[in-house]
Amino acid sequence: MTSTSPSPPPTTAVTLPSRERHAILRVMPLPSDANLHGDVFGGWIMSQVDIAGSVPAVRRAAGRVATVAVNAFTFRQPVFVGDLVSFYADIVKTGHTSITVRVEVYAERRSLEHEVVKVTEATLTYVATDEHHRSRPLPPR
Repeated sequence: MTSTSPSPPPTTAVTLPSRERHAILRVMPLPSDANLHGDVFGGWIMSQVDIAGSVPAVRRAAGRVATVAVNAFTFRQPVFVGDLVSFYADIVKTGHTSITVRVEVYAERRSLEHEVVKVTEATLTYVATDEHHRSRPLPPR
């Protein structure tokens, strides 16, 4: 009896977010970021999401932040070596010391047809920290 791994859901082509939203990070994964079949490791995507999410958090905190929670993380489509991956991040909530950021990830496939798919979405929480790595209040806007 042979077993087969489930095939990914059919891709739903989308467009990248409007020009008013700028990509925080754009990167093309390399073979070292993937398994032997060319599928990019989820951990690689997670680390890039954390980097992208930290950018608006650092700006809002006007300094150092630390990731304190990954509130939600959903992989919707696989990412492959050669895809151009774009990360969009927006602050969705702030507290006294915390900043919650939503990150959306899109892949531009490098196949015969130009195709864009939403591959991942995540929500992370960061806390503003001081030089001693203790939480600090966010500065006023």
